Amino acid sequence: MRKLSYRHALREAFDEELARDPMVVLMGEEVAQYNGAYKVTEGLWAKWGDKRVIDTPISEAGFIGMGVGASMLGVRPVMELMFWSFYTVAWDQIINNAGMVRYMSGGQINCPIVVRGPANGGTNVGATHSHTPENIMAQFPGMKCVCPSNAYDAKGLMKAAIRDNDPVMFMESTKLYGEEWEVPENSELPEGELFIPLGVADVKREGTDVSLIAHGRAVLTCLKAAEILANEHGISAEVVDLRTIRPLDEDTIFESVRKTHRAVCVDENKPFCAVSAQIAASIGLHCFDDLDAPVQRVSSLDAPAFYSPKLEELQLPYPDVIVSKVLGIC
Repeated sequence: MRKLSYRHALREAFDEELARDPMVVLMGEEVAQYNGAYKVTEGLWAKWGDKRVIDTPISEAGFIGMGVGASMLGVRPVMELMFWSFYTVAWDQIINNAGMVRYMSGGQINCPIVVRGPANGGTNVGATHSHTPENIMAQFPGMKCVCPSNAYDAKGLMKAAIRDNDPVMFMESTKLYGEEWEVPENSELPEGELFIPLGVADVKREGTDVSLIAHGRAVLTCLKAAEILANEHGISAEVVDLRTIRPLDEDTIFESVRKTHRAVCVDENKPFCAVSAQIAASIGLHCFDDLDAPVQRVSSLDAPAFYSPKLEELQLPYPDVIVSKVLGIC
């Protein structure tokens, strides 16, 4: 099977959806002639032209608002934020307009927009460029939130996000763009394309002793921790990749916890009101009698993102911290 980078997998998803549906458009700062700030959209402007791949001014409030309005009229815009940290500039457009319009219109108006871009720390670009707002975006009914951990999932989930009739907040990672995974050609798949429905978690590693539950790049951190636990401590860790934060596949989470009887929830959010807090609360509510130890959490340190590379490396979850949490309950 061929290897494909995270950015190339996303690009393939865009290319295929541009071909499939003439209402799909890509918009954002430098996505067209410059090929994208992270080269995710490279070559698409040359192939599809000015009306399908559109450079916008440096005004998130303006172009996200334009995309929201276009989506209400039947267009399916895919909007790139150069950093998800800039969502705050378009807060009203994303939350009050995109997120609420179906409910406020009594179901008469859909808003099939995808807002995408990198949402991660670890690249030493300072506190105002290192937000991980998936917990915030998932808080609002009417919004969907997706955080793929690898190229395979990124392609399949992006195709589902573009076809969804609700606003989908798609969180990527600059630290993953250049990483490669096995991604099949469409011709190799019985369905003829790689498509992953929203709201379906995935067990990335089977285990029996503890469930490590994560999303995005934290899944890869959990997989490294699981290797250490197996090789050095004889502990079998199961790694559950949420893939979608909202809708959340609680059934897969609970099935894993009921098998292992222990859980560590891992994310790169700040700990207060993080995704891991929601997961831990749900496990406590629905799997209390199945637990042999308290649910543990591993998040980023509770401070704005450190600028220093060495300090930021320690601020984010890393395998040894997860291993330590597991050893405390196993």
